[in-house]
Amino acid sequence: MIYIIDHDDSFTHNVVHQFAKFDDIECDNFNEINQKKLNKAKVIVFSPGPGAPKDYPYSSKIYNKFKKKKKIIGICLGFQQILHSENAKIIEQNKIYHGFQSEVKVTSNNSLFKKNKKFKVGRYHSLKLKEPFYAKNFEITMRCAISNVAMAIENNKDKIYGFQFHPESFLTENGNLLIKKILSA
Repeated sequence: MIYIIDHDDSFTHNVVHQFAKFDDIECDNFNEINQKKLNKAKVIVFSPGPGAPKDYPYSSKIYNKFKKKKKIIGICLGFQQILHSENAKIIEQNKIYHGFQSEVKVTSNNSLFKKNKKFKVGRYHSLKLKEPFYAKNFEITMRCAISNVAMAIENNKDKIYGFQFHPESFLTENGNLLIKKILSA
């Protein structure tokens, strides 16, 4: 079972629909976490949402509690939430990307995805990771092909994955394949 934590975002229902293709789904608002369902889940997904990771301290507590115990996936704000919980700095970027399609490139040999593979993704964010970023077992595995901004992280040892872009967006090529590969890892 996959437990999706909804950060009050309209995209969450698209995320639920996408993940439901692969397993049973439970989804609750970040203010109304069902501990029984959360404990039962094999995978925790932090949804997109408005604001910044610091606005969701309970999501950081959940992350820290289940890190190394369950597979964790973060999308957009969820990606930033994972990084924030790993003591990264999340900052405003010069350009806002809302409903914008960008090309990303896989930059790591250690990625679940083929190095140098390029594909288009849907972006909806005004914040980004401030680099350099270092956390044990984490690697930035995808970057924007033009701006070089971090677009994905992977921690294959602890089974933690994050996308700055939206794999559920129709602007993202092969979004279902991305999720399938992460869930199979």
